[in-house]
Amino acid sequence: MKIIITGACGHIGSFLTQNLKKIKKVKKTILIDNMNTNKHNSIFNLSKKPNFEFYQRDLSKKNSLSEFKNIDIIIHCASMTDAANSFGNKKLMYKNNLGCMKTVLDYCIKNKTKLIHISTASVYGKQANIIQESDTHLLKPQSPYADIKLIEEKLLLKNKKKIKYSSFRFGTIAGVSNGMRFHTAINKFCLNAGLNKDITVYQTAYNQFRPYLSLRDSFKIFKFCIENNFFKNQVYNALSGNFSVKQIVNKIKKYKKNIKIKFIKSPIMNKLTYHVSTLKLDSAGLKLGSNVDKDIKETLNLFKNIKNNEMQNNK
Repeated sequence: MKIIITGACGHIGSFLTQNLKKIKKVKKTILIDNMNTNKHNSIFNLSKKPNFEFYQRDLSKKNSLSEFKNIDIIIHCASMTDAANSFGNKKLMYKNNLGCMKTVLDYCIKNKTKLIHISTASVYGKQANIIQESDTHLLKPQSPYADIKLIEEKLLLKNKKKIKYSSFRFGTIAGVSNGMRFHTAINKFCLNAGLNKDITVYQTAYNQFRPYLSLRDSFKIFKFCIENNFFKNQVYNALSGNFSVKQIVNKIKKYKKNIKIKFIKSPIMNKLTYHVSTLKLDSAGLKLGSNVDKDIKETLNLFKNIKNNEMQNNK
């Protein structure tokens, strides 16, 4: 089997790439990234199997995939992902992310290539106790990033007779990878805690529940799709668990005792709280639930040899 991973040097893509040797069906992999984040270390020391090839490409440009032949599956991870800062980069994010999506979609249709598409649970934007994928009345994205993801889902639905795909509404990602960044909640909190800085929490969000997804569970999804030919032209919620910000902070406190919280305001936050259901994915035969505590511990360990900033600044 021959596959393409777009955004191969990003947070999710790099974790997938490093673990791809665990999926025996994959014999060759084309890695594609525009390298805007300079995560060259994501392609250091890759295993010999599967056979890797790397290409630096801007997928927002039409026909940027045209030279690749006989691709069985594309795993589309490429996108600008910083939801909180997407308000200030709205035009650029729409142009880039939708451009990349259209390039990938056109390629898949033309070449009969199957697609694993990453969406986001942030497409939900209304108060609810539990949200199923069928609750379309709860779809109200609260950021340009989430709005784009919903547009991408609609593009896939519109073309469902021309393509085989599965789309997954990922919870907020947690976990360590070579291409990790620190703009998502858990990673950002761990970064601040690791550097002995205040953990900044959105003022209205402390007791709100949101879905989170371990990188280990994201890999389980990709592996499941490839090994089981799981392309049902449907969308699935994908998360390891629903947690409040307070619960996440308490998890961090288990490994980093003396942390301080600073409450701030943000345009992306609101007074909504919701739990996302995984019943549909469970029923399909894939049960997630990796321990996010392990991701938090591993992320904090990245900074274990950092001395207290305040102490050094006072010297």
